[in-house]
Amino acid sequence: MSAAFSSPMENVMQMALSEGMKVGEFGAGSGHYARALAHVVGKQGKVYAIDVQEDVLKHLKLNTHDRLTRTIETIWGDVEKLGGTHLRDRSLDAAVLANTLFQVDDRAGLLRELRRVLKPGSKLLVVDWAGSYGGMGPVPERVIPEYEAEELFIGGGFYKQKDFRAGPHHYGIVFTAPQ
Repeated sequence: MSAAFSSPMENVMQMALSEGMKVGEFGAGSGHYARALAHVVGKQGKVYAIDVQEDVLKHLKLNTHDRLTRTIETIWGDVEKLGGTHLRDRSLDAAVLANTLFQVDDRAGLLRELRRVLKPGSKLLVVDWAGSYGGMGPVPERVIPEYEAEELFIGGGFYKQKDFRAGPHHYGIVFTAPQ
């Protein structure tokens, strides 16, 4: 990955996950984070790559190494809608929302769905663009500043564990799900 972007593996390591965990990537897109997560949770774990765009999920499957395809399950779903991920209540040990928050229209819906599927005390990693960077990132009016992301999730009942530089153009925040 180019230096202009964040490293999914380095960012995922901030969560202190372990083998065998069940993790969801909300807004999986091309699957860089899903593949990094699959390496961490191993063959005994499961990564649910969820996206509203069915074609990107097909692309993700086609471009994933065979040994990871058993760990990654793609789900065509809506992360902004209660029940939209098609996952069971309290079924995830962790979730990742990477380069997705700026695209979310129904933030309250996203929070409800995350709270529904995450086990109490589980981890949530939020990585997003710190700015627009002359068009490299989202348009300026869609950028969600780090303080606003913090306020959103803390206001939604999550507890901030830590924040970190998630690359030259991204911020990262690790939260703990409500009990």
